[in-house]
Amino acid sequence: METNKSIIKMCNEDGFKDMLPYERFIEKGPEALTDSELLAIIIRTGTSGRTPMEIGSYVLSLCEKYGKGISGIRYLTMDDLLSIPGIGQVKAVKLMCIAEISNRISRSKAKNSLNFNDPRTIAGYYMEKMCNYRREHTIVACLNNQDRLINEFELSVGTVNSAPLSPREVYLYAIKNNAVKIVLLHNHPGGDPTPSSSDLLLTEELKKAGILLDIKLLDHIIIGDHKYYSFTENKVM
Repeated sequence: METNKSIIKMCNEDGFKDMLPYERFIEKGPEALTDSELLAIIIRTGTSGRTPMEIGSYVLSLCEKYGKGISGIRYLTMDDLLSIPGIGQVKAVKLMCIAEISNRISRSKAKNSLNFNDPRTIAGYYMEKMCNYRREHTIVACLNNQDRLINEFELSVGTVNSAPLSPREVYLYAIKNNAVKIVLLHNHPGGDPTPSSSDLLLTEELKKAGILLDIKLLDHIIIGDHKYYSFTENKVM
């Protein structure tokens, strides 16, 4: 108890005197705090016009634009954060690092169950990374004969609704990495993973080219807003 009092005293002397969330953390642990309180502790100091709690609440309101609550912080850019009164570059970098740590923890958990013959686990592994992109990104995963990942590469970054790509680009990278099989993934920033006509055409071209090159296209997976579409799962391959 004496240690807790010392910590609270030190925090009060270091600019936390108005930050009841910090005291609540010491007394009850992080699980007792609201999202705003957690952000207030990370933000640490306020301005003459705003307390850390008010700044934290502002961050959450910005997250709500994406309908995600606190998880929407992963969608925020540096410019978004710097637009918030009371947040400078240092605070913005801290918040973006926390968002990236969250993404990496999610991917690490998903990797344990990753199986390239199971579209659900493939989508789960790439979901947290790709569903946050604001433009279309295309990734090719190169596999060996045992369906284990050799390498992955981001082939293209497009606009909000397209990422121009040709089978030549895909298979050049696959050949370079001695791939026996590949899985193609791309995201739909709008959130709906339903394939477009160009997605269907590209998949058909990739399948045909793969047969000629003896490199099997295992799947083409489209990532949406925590949803996915697998060409193999939907028997479109």
